[in-house]
Amino acid sequence: MHEIVSAQLPVLSEGWRQTCGWQPTPEQQQQCQKLFECILQANQHLNLTRILDPQEFWEKHLWDSLLGIAPWLCLSSPQPIPDWLQQISADLSLTDPDAMKVIDIGTGGGFPGLPVAIIQPHWSMTLLDSTQKKLTALEPVIAALGLKQVTTCCDRAETLGQNPAYRQSFDLALIRAVGTASVCAEYALPLVRLQGYAILYRGQLTHEEEQTLAAVLPSLGGKIVAVAQVPMPLSSGVRHCIYIHKHQPTDPKFPRRVGLPARRPL
Repeated sequence: MHEIVSAQLPVLSEGWRQTCGWQPTPEQQQQCQKLFECILQANQHLNLTRILDPQEFWEKHLWDSLLGIAPWLCLSSPQPIPDWLQQISADLSLTDPDAMKVIDIGTGGGFPGLPVAIIQPHWSMTLLDSTQKKLTALEPVIAALGLKQVTTCCDRAETLGQNPAYRQSFDLALIRAVGTASVCAEYALPLVRLQGYAILYRGQLTHEEEQTLAAVLPSLGGKIVAVAQVPMPLSSGVRHCIYIHKHQPTDPKFPRRVGLPARRPL
């Protein structure tokens, strides 16, 4: 057990700079290392992730999680901004917020929510998952990292999106590896306030999937403002992030009842 928990994450400062125009501070790097160790510990009791190798964890959990919020990270970064990020940032027309209210939908093992909370401690973060055992396993991880701005919520996105206490209350919704793009949009946009954003994390993104998403977004109150396509720093894959702006209220009939978005995508 000790040997596994002692594994060191790579620093890879150049990888951060080249892809995100930013790099973590030494303190943030230490927090990411602690997150890795805590997840490995928790993983011995409940399978939160199959990714245990330090380099793979760095790329598929840390880098991937923070790639989505790179437009916000580069706002105050002194590093040169990559070409893809300059265009995305211009399309989003962002300002540097003092605080943001964020929800991670279907957090699973705490990604992307926990890395984002480490790097943006002034953002409040809600980790949403329908499996209480996963959230219970994450509670000691959150405590060990001292992330007082992070809360957990056990519910379905379809239910939460119709709850007046949560509906249209978040500045930013993050959703990764939960379903097709249109299903993810139906989960996320009802929870996003007007002028807020949903970020859909995708692996491959086909033209057909993007077109289907664009066609259903008007009824959800959103529109695609940018799509990032970024090569992964260590492997041969490509990651996509779809940035959706909430410009009008979501039709009250969305999200539909539990299970229906996945069974009958818009």
